[in-house]
Amino acid sequence: MAVMKMLEGMRVLVLGAGGFVGSAICRELRKQGAIVQGFGRNITYGDSIEDEILWTNGNLSDDMALSKAIVGQNIVFHLINSSLPESSNHNPASDLSANTLPTLSLLELCKNEGVKKIVFASSGGAVYGIPEKTPIPENAQTDPISAYGISKLSIEKYLNLYYRLYGLNYHIFRVANPYGPYQSPFRKQGVIAVTMHRILNNLPIEIYGNDKIVRDYVYVDDVARLLVSGIEYNGEHRVMNVGSGIGLSIDDVITQIEKTLRVSKQSRNYRSYRAADVPISILDISLAKHEMNWSPQVSLADGLARTANWMKSSFSKN
Repeated sequence: MAVMKMLEGMRVLVLGAGGFVGSAICRELRKQGAIVQGFGRNITYGDSIEDEILWTNGNLSDDMALSKAIVGQNIVFHLINSSLPESSNHNPASDLSANTLPTLSLLELCKNEGVKKIVFASSGGAVYGIPEKTPIPENAQTDPISAYGISKLSIEKYLNLYYRLYGLNYHIFRVANPYGPYQSPFRKQGVIAVTMHRILNNLPIEIYGNDKIVRDYVYVDDVARLLVSGIEYNGEHRVMNVGSGIGLSIDDVITQIEKTLRVSKQSRNYRSYRAADVPISILDISLAKHEMNWSPQVSLADGLARTANWMKSSFSKN
């Protein structure tokens, strides 16, 4: 019996398709039968998607390339961001010019082309800032402590504005800390990928601030599954958290990674606290559970095992 593909024939543009989360979304879209157009500077994780999608080279500020890619698309996923929370504070204006303003041009193009919906990957930690309580619900105060978070929140507001002015539909997902295969261990983001790579290469683990900082970790395929389901969601809630709903300290995560890799406790180098890091971030995911009938399916133990298997074959000797 053939598997029913919910998005059969739908044309979907994924901005940032070559990245970690973007490639997972492309795989999920193809599984659901969508015709996927990828857009980005390069296919970083091309071995996982390059034979499954169409591709356009370009960046978010390239209006000409973007305009061509949008033609005929039903849905647009916006996953491109050119900064990280800490680096964004070194030059706050760069986030405005590289992320917020190009997104306004994107919204104009989508409006003019008749795109049905934009699905935007926002930040489940950066937009809230230091929370008053945890788990953090979607209606919590938003007070970012990084230019990165301000940019994400600004884009959320502009999405709402374009909906009110022009009826351009949207869905915002505030994503916690995704992890899994294909996440680069060479960026200053993604503690699981970075830590696992360092252990596999007999390097000391680097910790910023202290190992009691608490985060919410969610497996990337669970993220992709929810974001793709946002295409057909027609309820009243346009902003949803995406996470596990469970808080783990850096020490907890390192211990679990050591257990997964079957190694003894590794040496740790402690570095200065980063101003953009909040001490605790755990997301309330009850809204997505209720509205989307979604919950994370991959446990931390299983997710770490899958990540370790991939990393051993890809990066253990780098």
